[in-house]
Amino acid sequence: MEAVDEFDGGFGWIMRDEFMQRCSHALVLREQVWLIDPVDADEVEERVRAAGEPAGVLQLLDRHNRDCAELARRLDVPHLVVPQESIGKFEFLPIRSSRRWREVALWWQERRVLVCADALGTADYYRAAGERLAVHPLLRLRPPRLDVQPETILCGHGPGVFAGADAALREALSTSRRRIPKQIAGAIRAWAHRPSSR
Repeated sequence: MEAVDEFDGGFGWIMRDEFMQRCSHALVLREQVWLIDPVDADEVEERVRAAGEPAGVLQLLDRHNRDCAELARRLDVPHLVVPQESIGKFEFLPIRSSRRWREVALWWQERRVLVCADALGTADYYRAAGERLAVHPLLRLRPPRLDVQPETILCGHGPGVFAGADAALREALSTSRRRIPKQIAGAIRAWAHRPSSR
């Protein structure tokens, strides 16, 4: 585990030694801590409790089981899967709603923070050459509509985007289709250089 995405509204941690580069987050809202698609690791629970009162675990993607249920049980908080209704200052934006893919994004308007599980990512296999932020490879043909202007984007795969986040979002959504060939080439390179092959 490596700490990433530290800001005054929360923090994240990433599994750097994995091809998937799974990233988890904790958002702090009025001294309550909400975990987003968390992977359990050393010191996670301690860090969460130090940040405030655990309030819940939010699973933004139906298949992102990760350690959501276990951490919710241990922290004695609700485990909410693909929530639809707002929770405090958090709104949930539709990404996909089908039998095989149910996903929402979290939008924290007050802080202009966008959190995505799979729809957007910065992991190596997501990105074409030159991309800072990318649409999930399986969503590139039909990218989601996200009518928000974030200052911060937190991703479920790869570290977040803090500088020029709104511009990065617009570019990722508007160029997702035409960059498919370059993304495929990038994914092949990322697979060839994945940590387990070193």
